[in-house]
Amino acid sequence: MQEQKLSAAEALEKLKEGNQRFLKAETNPGDVSPAIRQHTCENGQSPYATVITCSDSRVIPEAVFCTGIGELFTIRVAGNVMDHHQLGSVEYAADHLGTKLVVVLGHTNCGAVGAAVHHDPSGFVKYITDEIRRAIGDEKDETKASCLNVRRSVDVIKESLKDMVEKGDLTVCGALYHIDSGEVEFLD
Repeated sequence: MQEQKLSAAEALEKLKEGNQRFLKAETNPGDVSPAIRQHTCENGQSPYATVITCSDSRVIPEAVFCTGIGELFTIRVAGNVMDHHQLGSVEYAADHLGTKLVVVLGHTNCGAVGAAVHHDPSGFVKYITDEIRRAIGDEKDETKASCLNVRRSVDVIKESLKDMVEKGDLTVCGALYHIDSGEVEFLD
């Protein structure tokens, strides 16, 4: 239950190592014990990275990176698109919790990206697919479109939190989770 502030590079390495363990794991070895629950209740959270990912039930950052309670500050929204709510959450994690790394984690076989590529949804889903369309343009390959969508979210964060990025207080990178293999491919 050691609380430590990792650099962005150390946090990225820890995520990569966790994903390598996940590729071979049958269960998640992250600490979800009563002791860690009590510790984080009494002492607060101290995540070492922020992960923005899709709401897809097959994409579970804590499992994908073999982490437990209090290690990741996770923001989930369909299509891992960015708006003021997600940006406020990223800013909170960096300012108040001290995370130095933000990973935008897209994934293969994303329903939101597929909807943006192949359909014209209505209702509130249209807000998501319109944002994805701004990212992907005319791209029809869903995996390439997912990568373009990740890159747009990375760019939005970097531009919106420019001061933190320029000061070196925040590193933002993109990644793609392959739901068939479990591998995380870092794009940056």
